Amino acid sequence: MNKILLKDLSFYFEGKKVLNSVNLEVLKNEILAIIGPAGSGKTTLLRLINRLEDATYNTKKEGDIFVDDKDIYSVDINVPELRRRIGMVFAQPVPLPRSIYENIIYGPRLAGIIYKKKLDELVEHSLRQAFLWDEVKDRLNQSALSLSGGQKQRLCIARTLALQPEVILLDEPCSSLDPISTAKIEEAMLRLKEKYTIIIVTNNTKQAARVADKVAFLLMGELIEYGQSRQVFTIPVDKRTDDYITGRFG
Repeated sequence: MNKILLKDLSFYFEGKKVLNSVNLEVLKNEILAIIGPAGSGKTTLLRLINRLEDATYNTKKEGDIFVDDKDIYSVDINVPELRRRIGMVFAQPVPLPRSIYENIIYGPRLAGIIYKKKLDELVEHSLRQAFLWDEVKDRLNQSALSLSGGQKQRLCIARTLALQPEVILLDEPCSSLDPISTAKIEEAMLRLKEKYTIIIVTNNTKQAARVADKVAFLLMGELIEYGQSRQVFTIPVDKRTDDYITGRFG
């Protein structure tokens, strides 16, 4: 059962084509890794699924994006609700200048959850899912800005999870992290796919091979290859894919 479907998706920024007729299917409860060199349209694709490009000036979208067989660009879509269902975590973690606890409850409280017991449960559950609870459970009232880089990124993941999304979009979540923090986030992803559909943009092909069920290789806005992770990394169909993953360019 597909969760997300992209059909002939193209995107233009200031007249330049950033994505060119991309067709992708992401199944429920799987991890799709999107790889490719800088400027290939990877982050733009994520932003289109989350509708973050809506406010970008001088752009044009062609083609369709469906979530649960519903066109997310149809006029009757509630965009804030869509963004709750499709959470996004960015490369640079940006905690709110508040306590760890308040970072987690900020979104749920805006969504109308006011009972402290429920909020407490959400905080613990979200931090456990992000593999952060044991490290911060005794200092929830401390500033989130005091956390390490890896902890801040896991906090941002937990903050997204607190809104109970269906899809998690991760834009190079480990790009500035050490190997230990990266391993913890990868472990979290593998656990989270039991409940969520995950799309990760990564420049680390080894990371994609470790965590992804399927891999999509984008090059200059075109989808060059898409398939099972094992197939893409062992017997890629397109020579450009092989050249990229073996480090000949990119």
